[in-house]
Amino acid sequence: MKKRNLTDKWRKIITLGSIIFLFCLSIFLYFFWGQPLIKFLMDAEKVHAYVESHPFSSRIFFMAAVFLQVVVAVIPGGPFEIGAGYAFGVVEGTLISLAGISAAGILIFLFVKKFGKAAIEIFFSPEKIESVKIFKNKKRLHLIVFIVFLIPGTPKDLLTYMAGLTPIRLSEWLILSTLARFPAILAATITGTSLAQKNTGLALAVFLIGSIAAFAGVLIFNKLNSRKKS
Repeated sequence: MKKRNLTDKWRKIITLGSIIFLFCLSIFLYFFWGQPLIKFLMDAEKVHAYVESHPFSSRIFFMAAVFLQVVVAVIPGGPFEIGAGYAFGVVEGTLISLAGISAAGILIFLFVKKFGKAAIEIFFSPEKIESVKIFKNKKRLHLIVFIVFLIPGTPKDLLTYMAGLTPIRLSEWLILSTLARFPAILAATITGTSLAQKNTGLALAVFLIGSIAAFAGVLIFNKLNSRKKS
């Protein structure tokens, strides 16, 4: 019994240590990596120069940037996806973004399964976590996951973390969320590619349509999320 209690104690210490480490790492990445990187992506000449001089590593860099953006949930993802489209075109930019998002999603899902709600509280307040009620509908969980990741404007970073608390399997969640996120990522990379080709009309049109869709998505999500657990 004593050995068992000792093991439980060390497990709690390791869990707490891991959470504190990730919290500190997230703060560091946000201020010393996230903000400067967003400024870099806004400079078209620097982006093109970097891609031309580093054809292979630039792709790894962008994939890693998208990966870390999802993990460090306080960093906005839009500039990274638009930047990928600007630098690599629609097809390659979309694939790079999907790869980074999927890899980050797998890590987050498994991390939350391991450490539970405490892992989510690294990035989100308890009030914010409790406000998400939509995943409590177990009967329609798969459909709900697809819908909330499909419609623009939903808090996808928070929902990615919250998915780890549900009974859905990793393979099911990964397939559903990836397919659902594809249209929005495609729209972002089209915007980036249009800007690179100086087709501001198309870029503006996609942006306006996306903004309207995001506004509608917020309303839909709030309505679905306000429903009581069935």
